[in-house]
Amino acid sequence: MRIMGLDYGSKTVGVAVSDALLLTAQNIETICREQENKLRRTLARIQELCLEYEVEEIVLGFPKNMNNTTGDRAEKSLEFAEMLKKRTGLPVVMWDERLTTVAAEQVLMESGVRREHRKEYVDQIAASMILQGYLDYRKNRSE
Repeated sequence: MRIMGLDYGSKTVGVAVSDALLLTAQNIETICREQENKLRRTLARIQELCLEYEVEEIVLGFPKNMNNTTGDRAEKSLEFAEMLKKRTGLPVVMWDERLTTVAAEQVLMESGVRREHRKEYVDQIAASMILQGYLDYRKNRSE
């Protein structure tokens, strides 16, 4: 079994997948689209990746505000979660993603990745941070 982590944005979706033992998250790719509401190809690519990696569960970043309220982005994420459930038939877990993009940017800066190249990787790394947080939670809960 593997779990997929997604960082859903207005024009990109960062994708990460767990290892088979559900211990670590690895970033896979960033799916890009030209318009925010054009999701058919994005959903098709996620479905392909789910089959390729034998994914049985999806963790989707839930962008809450810092005061724990939900805004427009969170509502769009919930709508995307419903589309994912219908398209893949897999359970989708919403996971708090506050500050993951900021942390991903920091990792890239500290790794020496040039500013013009960071955009290529930031969503993937954010997705792996979302997924790793969920994997750690599952592990701690079961102990």
